[in-house]
Amino acid sequence: MINLDFSFVFQLVNFLLLMLVLNIFLFKPIRKVLAQRNAEISGAKEKSASVDKEVQEKHALYENRMREIKARATDERSGLRKEAQVEEAAIIDKARKDAADTLSAIKSKVAKESADARQLLKEQALSLSSEICEKVLGRSI
Repeated sequence: MINLDFSFVFQLVNFLLLMLVLNIFLFKPIRKVLAQRNAEISGAKEKSASVDKEVQEKHALYENRMREIKARATDERSGLRKEAQVEEAAIIDKARKDAADTLSAIKSKVAKESADARQLLKEQALSLSSEICEKVLGRSI
């Protein structure tokens, strides 16, 4: 059995006094440091969350700008392509017209030269036939 005497009371007072001293010099400073640490951690978490949110917003803004720039580039490229096609068609039409004009000029020149050559050949043929007849007949015609 347990005897409750003066030593028990002395131990109880000693224990309570030790708890009071430990509370003042050990537990309160430790709790204070832990509270400060928790405050710093929660502050760092909030700051991290705000920075993360800011990064997400900037990333979304960057993505939107990239989409806009790509869309503008695509529009500009298609516009330039249409202009190039119009220019190409104009150049091809001009080249065809020039080729047709050159071809008709060459055809008319060839036709004229052919007609001139025929005329010359007819004259030469007449002259040659006259000479042949004169030689065959032995007299002038």
